[in-house]
Amino acid sequence: MSTTTENGVGGYRNTSGEKTYKKTTSSALKGAIQLGIGYTVGNLTSKPDRDVLMQDFYVVESVFLPSEGSNLTPAHHYPDFRFKTYAPLAFRYFRELFGIKPDDYLYSICNEPLIELSNPGASGSLFYLTSDDEFIIKTVQHKEAEFLQKLLPGYYMNLNQNPRTLLPKFYGLYCIQSGGVNIRLVVMNNVLPRSVKMNYKYDLKGSTYKRRASRKEREKACPVFKDLDFQDMHEGLYFDADTYNALMKTLQRDCLVLESFKIMDYSLLLAVHVLDQSPKEGGEPGQAVGDGKRPVAQRVLYSTAMESIQGDGKAAEAHTTDDTMGGIPAKSHKEEKLLIFLGIIDILQSYRFIKKLEHSWKALVYDGDSVSVHRPGFYANRFLKFMSTSVFRKTPTIRFSPSKRTRTSIPALKSSSQEILSSQKEEKEEERRQSLGGARSLASLDGQVFGSYLRPDLVPDTPSSYEGSSMGTISSSSINLETQSEDRDEMASSSTFTLQDSAICLTSEQSTMDVEVDMDRDDGSVLDVYL
Repeated sequence: MSTTTENGVGGYRNTSGEKTYKKTTSSALKGAIQLGIGYTVGNLTSKPDRDVLMQDFYVVESVFLPSEGSNLTPAHHYPDFRFKTYAPLAFRYFRELFGIKPDDYLYSICNEPLIELSNPGASGSLFYLTSDDEFIIKTVQHKEAEFLQKLLPGYYMNLNQNPRTLLPKFYGLYCIQSGGVNIRLVVMNNVLPRSVKMNYKYDLKGSTYKRRASRKEREKACPVFKDLDFQDMHEGLYFDADTYNALMKTLQRDCLVLESFKIMDYSLLLAVHVLDQSPKEGGEPGQAVGDGKRPVAQRVLYSTAMESIQGDGKAAEAHTTDDTMGGIPAKSHKEEKLLIFLGIIDILQSYRFIKKLEHSWKALVYDGDSVSVHRPGFYANRFLKFMSTSVFRKTPTIRFSPSKRTRTSIPALKSSSQEILSSQKEEKEEERRQSLGGARSLASLDGQVFGSYLRPDLVPDTPSSYEGSSMGTISSSSINLETQSEDRDEMASSSTFTLQDSAICLTSEQSTMDVEVDMDRDDGSVLDVYL
């Protein structure tokens, strides 16, 4: 009689040291997964393509695979088991939406042995990874599988509207019945490529209650830290403005979808690769670099972190290169160059009656807003606030700040320029007044103009001899001259009139003049008037 020993949350180990799950050895479980998926997907290719109907989401196909084989199934050396496939046509549509062909799907899962990963959480699930780093196969509980079935119609609608999302991409839901137990499995996209060593891993929820990694977890080779650990170890991850906006827009859209489905208690799986510290290398024990037939880089559409947040395919393809492996370039507060890999996980937790009771009990003992279990709307808002302020940050833009000397010189330059413009404006205004002044006869040039010269006899009071002449008027602007003081000396001036061909030439010369003009202007020493 064989005995088993408990092995933490990941199941049990038998006397030979092999891990078991619900009394099924890990090797038998992996073999049954490959046999069952190989048979159902191969059988599905014979069915014609058509649109997905509502009843397709509730179809369950079942096949029995005895160890000795049958007319339809191959023989195998595992215990007899029954393999169930949920909504096969709907999941075929999902795989086609992400560019997964049936041959590629079978090759990834069935060609090479599955790689068992260490359990990253406390759910007690087993995780298997395909050898080409494409897909994750996870065991789920009965309630989670049932909730995913109910979620499929809304999930179908969401993927049609936006295939670029950080939500899990589900490619298949199966159940293995063996030895009186049911083992339910879900096939999803792989968020963390094993070809890149992850220096830090985080499971972030946005809450603070018991959100610190345990001592046992810290002792692991690749520990998974939590919210409080992130705040202690990092001062945020910095992205350029476009990347930050695209990332936050994707998270907001995904949280809105989860809230509409009344989903809570989900997490953001975040992995950080430091480019300045270590080159790309395998981060998990037992990893394979490929069989030489196919590239290691992920080929599934919209599967990488960079593709999931980009708005168009061209931008995503430009960033998904061998250098980044689909990671999002970022920097730490120490200016270290980073690659960020992330995705939302554990979305199969609805706010059911048991979760409401859990929140009510924790709210009585602790701060109700700090516990992870909460109403979907509050949970989504707290999740987004934590991600946008504490985890992801926008790289500050460098703005030019002028020096003090430059700042102080600006008013002086402005003042001098205003003075120059003011003087030019006044000169133009004076010229305009001279050119557009009213026509005046020579008689208008009376003592107001020449009185200051003390020679009124040069200007005739009555221009009778010139009234018949057509040139008897001149156009001139009135000039007002004021003396500043009565004691000022008389100014020497001479005026001469010369009459030629009905024209009068008036020449005025003055040697010294200390007279102010109305428009603050010196009118020169020579004044010529032509009639």
